[in-house]
Amino acid sequence: MATSQFHCLQSVRVSSPCRLSISNSYRHVRNNFRRKSSCLVYASTNNFDRDLHLQSKVKTVLDSVKWDDKGLAVAIAQNVDTGAILMQGFANREAVATTISSRKATFYSRSRSTLWTKGETSNNFINVHDIFLDCDRDSIIYLGKPDGPTCHTGAETCYYTSVIDLLEDQQNGGDKFPLTTLSSLESTIANRKGELEVPQTGKPSWTRRLLLDEKLLCSKIREEADELCRTLEENEDKSRAASEMGDVLYHSMVLLALKDGKMEEVLEILRHRFSQSGIEEKRSRETQG
Repeated sequence: MATSQFHCLQSVRVSSPCRLSISNSYRHVRNNFRRKSSCLVYASTNNFDRDLHLQSKVKTVLDSVKWDDKGLAVAIAQNVDTGAILMQGFANREAVATTISSRKATFYSRSRSTLWTKGETSNNFINVHDIFLDCDRDSIIYLGKPDGPTCHTGAETCYYTSVIDLLEDQQNGGDKFPLTTLSSLESTIANRKGELEVPQTGKPSWTRRLLLDEKLLCSKIREEADELCRTLEENEDKSRAASEMGDVLYHSMVLLALKDGKMEEVLEILRHRFSQSGIEEKRSRETQG
């Protein structure tokens, strides 16, 4: 039976000549060297075969992409946690292959006729977690986590100009991002928090009241959480559960804003927790503690 790579590596670790008795040192060192050599050759061959297999699979995937007449396809970078579209560029076979191997979003510059990796000058890399092809295989998504602002202007995303706003009011057409529902709600809460120092006439918004009264906020979170549990205990329909979940989420986001936290941080924690087994997740928390 062939010896496994793991067993070979273990043999290399535990069979150090330093532990051998002096009287038998030559024989053991000789045998140990042979065993090491055999294991290293096996491991090296095994890795080489695995690399060849991976290269073959990468080639098959790249062959399936419908590159245009210049050998390019649209490549879009998307935030893995928020879903925000960060930027759009073009990629060729080499750019995608480089992205697969480096896990850094890499594109092809049509003006310079060369590959370029996002962040190579600013260090604001986009760390790619997965790559998706559309149904027609003619466009690509780099799903990843940005290290900093994506746009050269310093904005989080290159997409911050609303056409609708331009049509309605040209002066306000470039000051907002294409936010997801959660991000839009978070932005509204942040705006309310920023207005707390501004005197207000009339009845305050509910969000403002919650931001100004921590006891009220905590009591509402507990109340809404209890109502969510009751939808299960009392066998209410899913629309009711979704409504109560919305209330829990909204009030929790207000608390998060008071703690200067971001939903992106929460989503990142969830991604890390549920991308590993429960045992690994528990072990990592114990290590951090």
